[in-house]
Amino acid sequence: MDDSNIKDFYWENYTWDDFNYSYNTDMPFSPDSAPCWPESLDVNKYAVIIIYVLVFLLSLLGNSLVMLVVLYSRVSRSVTDVYLLNLAMADLLFAMTLPIWAVSKAKGWIYSTILCKMVSLLKEVNFYSGILLLACISVDRYLAIVHATRTLTQKRHWRHWVKFICLGIWALSLILSLPIFVFRRAIHPPNSGPVCYEDLGANTTKWRMVMRVLPQTFGFLLPLLVMLFCYGFTLHTLFQAHMGQKHRAMRVIFAVVLVFLLCWLPYNLVLVADTLMRIGVIKETCGRRNDIGRALDATEILGFFHSCLNPLIYAFIGQKFRHGLLKIMAIHGLISKEFLAKEARPSFVGSSSGNTSTTL
Repeated sequence: MDDSNIKDFYWENYTWDDFNYSYNTDMPFSPDSAPCWPESLDVNKYAVIIIYVLVFLLSLLGNSLVMLVVLYSRVSRSVTDVYLLNLAMADLLFAMTLPIWAVSKAKGWIYSTILCKMVSLLKEVNFYSGILLLACISVDRYLAIVHATRTLTQKRHWRHWVKFICLGIWALSLILSLPIFVFRRAIHPPNSGPVCYEDLGANTTKWRMVMRVLPQTFGFLLPLLVMLFCYGFTLHTLFQAHMGQKHRAMRVIFAVVLVFLLCWLPYNLVLVADTLMRIGVIKETCGRRNDIGRALDATEILGFFHSCLNPLIYAFIGQKFRHGLLKIMAIHGLISKEFLAKEARPSFVGSSSGNTSTTL
């Protein structure tokens, strides 16, 4: 690997202030905290580009099909389906930025600051809207199963409010993502290619704390606690009442939540470690900084995979999604109606939306 590639990697995880500790009044210069180049990069950048393109294609196809199926199934659409529709929209918007990130991996950030801000904003909005929508789904499942005795009027009232809840989620995700939009710009470091990263000014440590702690608290930790609470009581109710059919219907939702955590939890844990190192809780050394930098790069790629995995879950686990897709194909003559008739229509359980559909 040549020197410019090493510098590109370094700059994706650190700001201009990391090169100028001697000019930063908040932190004295020391050999341990001085900037240092990574010794090696385990992930080949061209392999990363291939992964980005693959995720882009799978996400574009899969999430488009999910949106198509949900929009076609107006009669049987549930509250959970509306949340999953918005989740597919978020993943699709993010996937549209992957070709830009792929090019930046190969050539550096050759685009403008405005595009840097926009694609970074879409990435953040995708993450926060994803976990907030999953938290809302957990609340919906909790109310539908643990409090299944609600009246039909209450269920219709909840379905009426789901549109406003989704709008609120998008608005909150946008607010949580604003710091990235404000501080990100195209940076041209000396003797290196341009990158898209935060320019935090003189008070790097202070702004880094704000940009890490607040979004991770309200955009990750609190929604995660809501999901653990709701699904804990939901599982307890299902097993206590021996509701086998409801338990099977919940498999899609549990799989979606599990995949989200597997994809994004490692990245957030590494961000926590990076933040602790920057504020001095963890001793900062060249070796530790390099390890965290490589971990950020690897776990971010894992997080990017999430945008194409949900449609695969629906296809392999969700009976309703498969039936809806086959029905659309039959309507447009892509498969015979005889073949569709052989596919048994799945049985659904009660939903908080007041109809019989529960999940994709």
